[in-house]
Amino acid sequence: MPKCLFLVCAAATLPFASAASGQAAPSKPIPRADFLKKIDAGFATVDANHDGALTKPELEAAERRALQQRLQAQFKQMDTNHDNQLSFAEFAAAARSNVSVDQITQKLDSNHDGKISIDEFRAPQLATFAKLDANNDGMVSPAEIQAYAKAHGAR
Repeated sequence: MPKCLFLVCAAATLPFASAASGQAAPSKPIPRADFLKKIDAGFATVDANHDGALTKPELEAAERRALQQRLQAQFKQMDTNHDNQLSFAEFAAAARSNVSVDQITQKLDSNHDGKISIDEFRAPQLATFAKLDANNDGMVSPAEIQAYAKAHGAR
């Protein structure tokens, strides 16, 4: 799944996303119901007209917001002397994006209607949850996250 989609829609809300990518695991189990609430909150954030579907304009607006936040964070990180100035070359290097809205839509829009439904939005994230929930009890524990990361070579 494109990393950009997680940034746009839900990555920050996924408690185990950082653990699966090699960072510290959460300290308590994550119930599937709580996981779904976080996915749905990310979906609702992007679904500006609240019609239950993500359209290309909504995704583009969310991408613009995410890009602005990312650029502000990168600017702060690159401004090592804290003078609020960067060269154009430094700023341009930080602004490059590697995943387009069209790529996100193509990846998630499984029925090819030009919209991303809540079910289409959930599918890849629920697949990840299912992979992590090794004992299929509807909860992802820190131990399951660590075991998955170890088995898949995460640092």
